[in-house]
Order: sequence, then C-alpha cells, then structure tokens
Amino acid sequence: MSIEAPTSDADLLDLLRTDGSLSVDELARAIDVTPTAVRQRLMRLMAQQLIDREAIRIGRGRPKHLYRLTDKGLRLTGSNFTDLALALWRQIRSIEDVRVREDMIERIARALAEQYADQVQGVTPAERMRSLGRLLAQRRIPVSIEELARGTVMTQHACPYPKLAEQDPGVCRMEKLLFSELVGHNVELTRCRLEGAADCQFQADGPAGASSAATAAKQKNGYWGER
Repeated sequence: MSIEAPTSDADLLDLLRTDGSLSVDELARAIDVTPTAVRQRLMRLMAQQLIDREAIRIGRGRPKHLYRLTDKGLRLTGSNFTDLALALWRQIRSIEDVRVREDMIERIARALAEQYADQVQGVTPAERMRSLGRLLAQRRIPVSIEELARGTVMTQHACPYPKLAEQDPGVCRMEKLLFSELVGHNVELTRCRLEGAADCQFQADGPAGASSAATAAKQKNGYWGER
C-alpha cells in the first residue's frame, strides 16, 4: 500500500526530502509562494503526520521553527519500490517447498500487520473493518463498506498491488491474511478481479455488532495465534 500527496504539496515534500530541515521563509522562497500559503500546507501535512517541526532558539525572542519529513513522509517521497517488490516476490514464487513458501507469505502479512496495527481501531470486527477501510482510503485505495446480515463487507475498487497480483494470485491470499490479522477475525476474499469480477470484495463473518472474548483474544494475540 502507498500514499500519494496532493499535487500542490508534492514540491514542498520534495524540497524537504532533498534539503532536510527548512524554515517557512526558506520554503516560501524556494517554491515562490507566500509564507502564509506555506504555513497552510505545512499544517495540512503535519495533520497527516508527513512532517514535523523543531523549535530552534538563537538568542532572545521567539524560536525559529524548522520543518522536516517524518519517517512516514520519507516512505512517501521515496516510495519507488515497484521493481524491488516485483523482484522479491518472484523469488518467493520460486521457492519449491510449498510449506516454506506459504510460511513466507504469512510472515509478510504479519510484518505488514505489525506496521499498520496501531492505525486500525475498534472492538468488534465491523468497527475494525470500517477503520481498516479508512486507512486504505488515506492511502489512496478506494474502498466502500457495507454492513450486511452475514457480516461486514469491504469492496476494494482498485488493487493496491496491480503488477504483483497480475503475476501471482498468492498476493491476494497475503492480503486476506493481512486483513484477518488487522481485523482480529477471519476475513474471506469473496470476489476477485483476477477471476473476472469488477472489484475485490472481502467479508468479515458475523453480525455487524458482534464481539466476543474470542475476537478480543485474536486482536490481542494475533490472528494466527488463534488458528
């Protein structure tokens, strides 16, 4: 999964990536806009946790603020990882031992789940599925959520891993495991673009408001710990 910054902010983020910490005035001069316009962009990017600021005191008076990319911002601006991901996934596919290959896919899903775990909130599967949908939307992956009698359904209208999934449907299984881990409940891939559908659909079984000690244990211990 990846985030795309709005075009109006891309030049500012690129400057911080190449030049390091910069002040409002330095950014305004570099991109030829007013300091007020820069501050508006900075506040928006700080709210998205893409940048932070540090107060520097030089003598008396008000401190000078320098802005820099956060780890999240660095991942965004330097996220040209497609070729690397394709090469790594080809190596995974080349593993002949099925059990070893499947274990590797589970490990990848777990690693991704650990990275996103604190961004998915809620107690019931439905709440966590909605939170997961918001996380995906923040990363420019269009989704919609429906709460049906049979469970909570998330429709993914664009694939987060288009080139990978085209080469190997195992990516879809990895994503299903990732969602199960984040939701703390079994999530099934009920519809898939690779099988001719217009979109991919994931379902967390059970009524929308359902919650149980078992679900809470899965959220605490991890989905695979309950298998």
